Amino acid sequence: MNTIQQLFDLTGKTALITGGSRGLGLQIAEALGEQGARIVLSARKADELQAAQAHLKALGIDAEWIAADGARDADIVRLADEALAKLGHIDILVNNAGATWGAPAEDHPVEAWDKVMNLNIRGVFLLSQRIGKLSMIPRRYGRIINVASIAGLAGNPPGSMETIAYNTSKGAVVNFTRTLAAEWGEHNITVNALAPGFFPSKMTQGSLDRLGVEAMCASVPLHRLGDDEDLKGAALLFASAAGKHITGQVLAVDGGVSAV
Repeated sequence: MNTIQQLFDLTGKTALITGGSRGLGLQIAEALGEQGARIVLSARKADELQAAQAHLKALGIDAEWIAADGARDADIVRLADEALAKLGHIDILVNNAGATWGAPAEDHPVEAWDKVMNLNIRGVFLLSQRIGKLSMIPRRYGRIINVASIAGLAGNPPGSMETIAYNTSKGAVVNFTRTLAAEWGEHNITVNALAPGFFPSKMTQGSLDRLGVEAMCASVPLHRLGDDEDLKGAALLFASAAGKHITGQVLAVDGGVSAV
């Protein structure tokens, strides 16, 4: 029987994390790396990836990076192949890269719709498909963690945000998670999703500036926003042996917003 420490230990495991240069992706990289996983980060900008790598290495974490655009098919293929070349195989895939766009539904540009959908769900499918086919299915082992959002669980309160493409894409991530979990369970691959509430980040800064932190916290049962540690435990549960019997689940990390 494994001890609790052993169940959460990721020594010898490998992880590819998209959108890993900052924010939630970097927080997840810290959690998995601190538990012993070898990390490859991906994002579009090399300078931000270099800074993230330096940050992780200062924590004693083995981290490399690959610059790639998760909305471009050719980049997704290259990312998967280069990550496999660096790591040998991929045990844990964290699909975190995402984009949003604010506009009233009646005026939402179709180009912006396509940009959000291509990165937030099409790219998630294509990368998961390639990593699954080339590494996880042949080895009969895998942990896929998709970063959805509470925006994928419901609409937006009137007068708050106008993000129909983002909400739609994250709703798709939720059911993609459930469907892939059911299909790939026979390969000993778990597929789960985190659904964060509001965390201060580059993506949410516009909403925070417009609505104000105090107003945002007022609608949260715990009266706080997410911080730099709040995703770590949940991500580690899904990535480790502690979560080996959990699949197809969506865990809201939102201070209770989705409960009311």
